[in-house]
Amino acid sequence: MSQQSHDPHGGDFAEAVEPFLLFESWFGEAREKEINDPNAMAIATADASGLPNVRMVLLKGLDGPGVPGRGFVFYTNLESAKGRELAANPQAAIVFHWKSLLRQVRARGQITPVTPEEADEYYASRHRTSRIGAWASKQSRPLESRLALEKAVAIETARFGISTIPRPPHWSGFRLTPLEIEFWSDRPFRLHDRVVFRRETRDAHWTKTRLYP
Repeated sequence: MSQQSHDPHGGDFAEAVEPFLLFESWFGEAREKEINDPNAMAIATADASGLPNVRMVLLKGLDGPGVPGRGFVFYTNLESAKGRELAANPQAAIVFHWKSLLRQVRARGQITPVTPEEADEYYASRHRTSRIGAWASKQSRPLESRLALEKAVAIETARFGISTIPRPPHWSGFRLTPLEIEFWSDRPFRLHDRVVFRRETRDAHWTKTRLYP
């Protein structure tokens, strides 16, 4: 094995032929070794003027092999900045940075909504207070004070009491189906390893290219 192709933190990614399998391997290691939120990812969108927006969200689903439109799933308030931007321009880019492993994964591609059944299932798995918060928070919009938020949470808590809390109509998820996935591994003297997988459409075969650092 050449020195150039060796990933010192867990395998030779130069030999990988399918990016999702490689991602699953790296993500599995991150869940074991990354101290905080191994599923945290930055997601970039753009507003109507083309000005980018980026923020951290949590990966809440990764489709299994053979799933049409296989991709990365996250959830949000559809009336938030990201929700509005993705509705108008259903494309995005994400980045995972696992500092403990000295690795990054970048992906970009098309955005589609998850099904209502998927959103319901994930919403039901959340802590009850988080489910109430989805009703109480007008995400991304002006908030007059912290007290106003706490009051909204109290009102929704009283409204639902001990009953089942349904998923709000304005809260759901998105799936990013990548057309490009890049894997980056730290190497000494900034001579890092980079491999990118690309395809023209979501159903096309992947091509792989090694990049200069």
